[in-house]
Amino acid sequence: MLGDVTAALDEARAELREIGIDDRAPGISVDLGAGPGIYSIPLAELGFSVIALDSCAGLLKELRDLEGDYSLQTILGNLTSFRAHCPEGVDVILCMGDTLTHLPTRESVEQLLRDVKAALEPGGVFVATFRDYVSAPLGGVARFIPVRSDENRILTCFLEYGDEIVTVYDILQARKETGWSTSVSSYPKLRLDPVWIEAELDRMNFKTTLEPGSRGMVRLVGRLGDG
Repeated sequence: MLGDVTAALDEARAELREIGIDDRAPGISVDLGAGPGIYSIPLAELGFSVIALDSCAGLLKELRDLEGDYSLQTILGNLTSFRAHCPEGVDVILCMGDTLTHLPTRESVEQLLRDVKAALEPGGVFVATFRDYVSAPLGGVARFIPVRSDENRILTCFLEYGDEIVTVYDILQARKETGWSTSVSSYPKLRLDPVWIEAELDRMNFKTTLEPGSRGMVRLVGRLGDG
């Protein structure tokens, strides 16, 4: 899904600079849905003490293989329980790469936002990137989305829309000695309206901006006010 890891890390470094995350360093950061550390490692490079949380042990192992001289705290767990693994007074919380849409319900998203507010210092920053499956649903053949390909693999996604969720089908074609094989997996994602999430954060005393993000996602940046 990420393609070249070096390029993905460079893209993440540039995105963090664009947001202005470095003005909170050194401090404590939490990377929710950290995966292989595409954002955790740039955070550590900026001087943050990083807590990287993910529910996939394999991805966290990839992170530890990449971290080099940096010491990141990796937590295997559900992002909805992240407060059990971090101190109060966090400076930066990231939830990148469409992680929010993997939560099971809108209520769980609301609870996560409340927990983010409770964990952050005044002036602390929350950043989320996710796909907008609400504003302009795709139809017909546009629901087939080429994701990535090389000489040995082709990954395509297909979207099936419901009222509250979109079911994502990952179609992976892989070259083997005997020819090409095809495997299909599927998983649900929440259809989250970016304007709704922005309004929820505004109501919680965040000063927010909603803007285009990388890889076709939207990016929401919120700074927590005093009081």
